[in-house]
Amino acid sequence: MASHSYYQLDVFSHRPGGGNPLGVVVGADDWSDAAMQAFAKWTDIVETTFLLRPTAAEASYRLRIFMPDKEIAFAGHPSIGSAHVALLSGFAQARDGILIQECQAGLLPVRIEGEGDARRLFIQAPAARIVHTGIKVGSLLESTLARVALGRLPPALVEGGRRWWLAEFASVAAVRAWQPDHAALKKIALDSNSLGLCIFARSDEAGHDLVLRAFPAGVGIVEDPASGAANGLVAAYIAASEPEGALARGYSVSQGREMGHDAELVLRIDADASVWVGGLTQTVIQGEVQWPHT
Repeated sequence: MASHSYYQLDVFSHRPGGGNPLGVVVGADDWSDAAMQAFAKWTDIVETTFLLRPTAAEASYRLRIFMPDKEIAFAGHPSIGSAHVALLSGFAQARDGILIQECQAGLLPVRIEGEGDARRLFIQAPAARIVHTGIKVGSLLESTLARVALGRLPPALVEGGRRWWLAEFASVAAVRAWQPDHAALKKIALDSNSLGLCIFARSDEAGHDLVLRAFPAGVGIVEDPASGAANGLVAAYIAASEPEGALARGYSVSQGREMGHDAELVLRIDADASVWVGGLTQTVIQGEVQWPHT
């Protein structure tokens, strides 16, 4: 069995244990699809990625992203963490402060801001599309949110790399205190072919502009401590709905405190409405992995 460098990370956190865990295998070009899936199942981390040689001339590296039970086209925290490893390991070199990630969602640039422990990486989220706005009368989503005071934007189904229902609550306190019916969230997700429901509120707390929680019941996860893809869709929805608003060019997000984490995500929104999702990454484990590659 060939040996490969392996990293275990905590993404979107200023300290180990505050963000979202990720496993990264470097240079696994000799691994079969089945070997990658089997290893991702064995690690039992929400996502495990594999850094590979690019096939596109302009790409810095190619990335494959696996959940324990399937491969997915895109996710935010695996993209940020994998770019961190690409730089740390020397697997890829940035050009003019940019890496280009090749993945099933296309060629996605990664911006580099800062150096050393203060280095933040930002992935450009896939273009978002608002599929549906508002709540259908008599729907399960309506009854799920019936006791909640909603915010200024109506709930919406938005897709771009992933698909999520988004709902703005009127207060941070309501977001932090909400106890959802997880069985209902799973049915909502499956019926709409989405990951689930992401809720957020404009913050009255110091240090961040938004508080967000994500419930990806459609893939069997109760709550996500730090969701790059969901945050990217929220940013795209806000930018499209409030192009002159206070958050239209970017903001910071607190996520995960309700589950004992303390993630911080930073959103940048360009003048053309391109959304960049970023934050810090902590290296927790660095070693070697031996795994049957066929």
